[in-house]
Amino acid sequence: MNDEEIVQQIRDQVDHPATVKELLQRLKWPHEERATFKRALKRLVDAGELIEIRGERFGLPDKMNLVVGRVSANPRGFGFVDAERPAEDGPVSIFVAGANLNQAMHGDRVVVRVERSRDETRAEGRIVRILERGTSSVVGRYDVDELGRGFVVPFDRRLVMDVEVMPAESLGAVPGEMVTLMITMWPTQTRPAQGRVTEVLGDINAPGVDTTVIIRKYGISDVHSAAAVTEATRLGTHVRPRDREGRTDFREWQTVTIDSETARDFDDAISIDELPNGNYWLAVHIADVSHYVTAGSPLDQDAYERSTSVYFPERAVHMFPEELSTGLCSLKPKVDRLAQSCLMEVDRRSGAVVRHEIHDGVIHSDARMTYTDVSRILTDHDAATIATYKPLVPMFERMHALFLILNQRRRRRGSVDFDLKESEIRFGDDGAMEAIVAAERNVAHRLIEEFMLLANETVAEHLETERMPTLYRVHETPDPMKVERFEEFIGALGYSLVGAADQLEPRHFQKLVEKIHGKPEEKPIAMLMLRTMQKARYEPVPLGHFGLATPHYTHFTSPIRRYPDLVVHRSLRESGRKLDKERRAALVKHLPEVGRHTSERERRAVDAERELVAWKKVRFMADKVGDEFTGFVTGVSAFGLHIELVEHFVEGMVHVSTMADDYYRFVEKAHLLRGEKNDRIYRLGDKVTVQVIRVDLERRLVDLGLAEILNAVRRSERNRGPRRSQAVPRSEARRAKTGREGKAGSNRKSKKGARSKTRPKAHPKKR
Repeated sequence: MNDEEIVQQIRDQVDHPATVKELLQRLKWPHEERATFKRALKRLVDAGELIEIRGERFGLPDKMNLVVGRVSANPRGFGFVDAERPAEDGPVSIFVAGANLNQAMHGDRVVVRVERSRDETRAEGRIVRILERGTSSVVGRYDVDELGRGFVVPFDRRLVMDVEVMPAESLGAVPGEMVTLMITMWPTQTRPAQGRVTEVLGDINAPGVDTTVIIRKYGISDVHSAAAVTEATRLGTHVRPRDREGRTDFREWQTVTIDSETARDFDDAISIDELPNGNYWLAVHIADVSHYVTAGSPLDQDAYERSTSVYFPERAVHMFPEELSTGLCSLKPKVDRLAQSCLMEVDRRSGAVVRHEIHDGVIHSDARMTYTDVSRILTDHDAATIATYKPLVPMFERMHALFLILNQRRRRRGSVDFDLKESEIRFGDDGAMEAIVAAERNVAHRLIEEFMLLANETVAEHLETERMPTLYRVHETPDPMKVERFEEFIGALGYSLVGAADQLEPRHFQKLVEKIHGKPEEKPIAMLMLRTMQKARYEPVPLGHFGLATPHYTHFTSPIRRYPDLVVHRSLRESGRKLDKERRAALVKHLPEVGRHTSERERRAVDAERELVAWKKVRFMADKVGDEFTGFVTGVSAFGLHIELVEHFVEGMVHVSTMADDYYRFVEKAHLLRGEKNDRIYRLGDKVTVQVIRVDLERRLVDLGLAEILNAVRRSERNRGPRRSQAVPRSEARRAKTGREGKAGSNRKSKKGARSKTRPKAHPKKR
């Protein structure tokens, strides 16, 4: 009997918290296997499936009003516990007041007792047990108090308690430096957490330290194991003759890679031709990482742990060592490289794939093209660039023609195509930030994206047809309740999805995207639309992709930087031969955990990348206090306006307390603030002029003020003149009463006044 079956047996046959002896009797477990049963109980308690209470009794959490989940703390001291397995009629999230956290920290896995329910989804509770600490490593600022005691202030503001550090455990850190710390003693009711410094990262303003801080905060490993590096080095830098054996030879085909100017790893290449019937013959060649990285090898283990490369503004943390990612598996020009190639015949009228082939191939790229140069050829028709790449120009023209066909096909089926401007941070030679600009996305970006989408879709359909176990990229239909809230939001702005919440199709969202394109409210609506949709993830079941409006989708095109793509490549190779039952069963059992792990790592990478960019933007604004900028209102709440600056793509907050010309009330349904006296309105999408009031580097926030209100308040204060108290000074009142005038009289101190200076302080109880 496995652990799941034990839990189900307890649920079916035991109606109260029971001892080990009672459980053995009820479940008819052989007495000689008592030790095995006790080990199973311990596993189930550690996993939160069972709870051990007083008297060494074991019970089901949901039967005892207990919920197992992870703490999501708030910098203001309270937290929430998100239930791992919400009961059908139980709360999904439980609010926990600061006094009831019971020394639990952000990220901890805990048992919480539900003490009061607000409704079906919300409740309040108290943490009764910590099952598993979220992390034992903390990154933060080292400091010393007035008594000489060291402590670390966590960089993550959700970790609301400082960690004490003994002088001998400080690793020579200087007050103010950023450090990584290992917690050695967890907090109790009588003392704070204690730890030792394991790494001194340096001054937070030094180049690169902010990136290292984020890497350490998220637990991203930026050093490959010695075994992985040794294996990558041993593979060499060139394709060996024996590696080409049995492969389809595409070296005579005209082939190019198209990437950014700064790219160092080239994992996809394109070949394209026209067939006699007028259709296009498109080949997407992907670096064959799976040929070199075998399952269970040091390279594979390192890659699985990371699951993805992480791209920061100043550096990248690669999934594989550079010897592989920018060396042997990079599709460099003028050298042989191994590839898995997806060849597709695309109907020139409909854009549908009418035939496809999958090959283990070898290619020889003719050129390493950039998005800029391809755009100069196709959009700008630049004579010099066309002359430089004259033999390749017909290929780019075919690419452009096919791109238009494929893009129209996706639009017809309702694929949701967000085209929001992304920001890009530019640095000077000294590493300092120089500017934040809109990232360029030209026709070359779009055509490569279109070809990659088509290849991913084709490979997914191929593996489904072959019934080959693999990982799919799934994106399910939005939750109807979220859709209803979104419909209410856009309804106040004059828009609608025009469809029932539980019967919506991708085309309803795409039509809305087209309507709001270029409007001031485009970004806030698009961002909320993204939050309304489900998060894409990796699953071994082909559940389709709602956003792309396709029933078949996987990730095939980037095995250098995404582990699920490596899994797909291995699946393609195995699909060519018949699987035995044992191998199929092993894959079916193993793939769900791979999907869970890689999805989690992907979310970690996205969060880390976003946080560092947001932090750098705040630091970029540090010397701009007092400057005025144009921005758009991207959010409205009871405490103010969220603003995104047009010039620098920086987000800031206009707190309602700075709007001192009136009392402003929040109209939730209309997403606006309205002045009670002047009836002035600030709503979502409004264009405003703001002034930078303060840049809080500690909290990583930019405080803004509305220029028109700040100026009006200043004018009002100037017109009012210097502020004077309405009360009559005591000396003037005395002179008025006695009729005395003169310098001597005005300087004379009263006896009462003299006594008041020497009067002892009142006893605390008499104040």
